[in-house]
Amino acid sequence: MTKREATEVLDKTRQMLDMARRGLDDLLGSDPNRRMIGVHNLAVFGRSVTLVLQTMRSVDLNAFTQWYEPREEAMRQDPLLKYFVNLRNEILKEGSPKATSSIYIEHLNTADIAPLMAHPPPGAKDFFIGDTLGGSGWIVELPDGSQEKYYVQLPSAVKMESRLHFPDPPTEHLGGPITDTSLQNLGRLYIAYLSSLVDEAEAEFG
Repeated sequence: MTKREATEVLDKTRQMLDMARRGLDDLLGSDPNRRMIGVHNLAVFGRSVTLVLQTMRSVDLNAFTQWYEPREEAMRQDPLLKYFVNLRNEILKEGSPKATSSIYIEHLNTADIAPLMAHPPPGAKDFFIGDTLGGSGWIVELPDGSQEKYYVQLPSAVKMESRLHFPDPPTEHLGGPITDTSLQNLGRLYIAYLSSLVDEAEAEFG
């Protein structure tokens, strides 16, 4: 194995990890329109981290196999990691599963959203808080009679947390229970694991 060849594989692996992190950023972000895009990129590029890392076999088969095999077996047995592999496959073949949302409201006063209510967009019919993507805004009637959602950012005084959920989430990771099975938390755990894996690979082969 040459250092240059190993570095090239690790650089490409790190690029995939960065793309998956951007997906997590969108999932955690304030724009509801980007949350499902974030889930897609998190699952697809997260899986690409391990696929690209495995090309290290072409650089040094014996050394990489000895290092990777026990980690690969652990990933196969881990409910969270298996979940994201299956999610990636489902997204690529059938699209994302149907998401539901849960809302935790710590503080919401009608006076806090009064400025928003006083300046509705053209065609506004109703105001909503916390839809299936966790967004808030107006139902707007378009000139052709159809309706669309117009998302707005709630004032900072409103303390509300929105969480997305897919059916049948994993409830265990690294031998411990997962108490928060929202996509946001599952995504954080997934990225943390992949980051640790890449760090270990760089320490071993970089």
